[in-house]
Amino acid sequence: MIWLYILLAMLLVISPVMWLKPSPRQKRVAALRQAAMQHGVKVTLKRPPLHDDKVPMPAYRWHYPVQRPGPDFTLVRETHAAAALKPFTHDWRWRTEPLRPLPEPLAARLKALLERLPQDALVVESDPRALTLWWGESQGFARFSTYLPDFEALRDGLAGRPDDPGVSGPPAPPPG
Repeated sequence: MIWLYILLAMLLVISPVMWLKPSPRQKRVAALRQAAMQHGVKVTLKRPPLHDDKVPMPAYRWHYPVQRPGPDFTLVRETHAAAALKPFTHDWRWRTEPLRPLPEPLAARLKALLERLPQDALVVESDPRALTLWWGESQGFARFSTYLPDFEALRDGLAGRPDDPGVSGPPAPPPG
């Protein structure tokens, strides 16, 4: 009978430790975030720019150079966007369009990237500081790394195209 009490006591001691052990998903996400940060991507948990969404979501940010800010825009996956929002490409709608239209090569690059993103990628946002992907981290780094060159090229193309004319950057294209 004493052995039964000893076994029960050991299980009571071990069980909380097992709850603290990270799950396979937690291990994969931690490895994904660590690898992304080693490639210059800043990863944070914040509220996404979705209507009435209060739950923090992973935000992967590619920062613009300070002297070359980016434009302001927000693209939302159609499943999380109102039908009244203007479509941009298949399955994505503008929540906020850039004040200056994107040059055709940049718009084509953005469209191609959006079509490749996983279904849990819900928002692609740009502000003067960074280009940001809001997603559910459904993939490992091996797959995510295939997006890195596209995000970096897009960030480099958008850098220096601020919406605010008072911010330094290249001159705005002539109207028309």
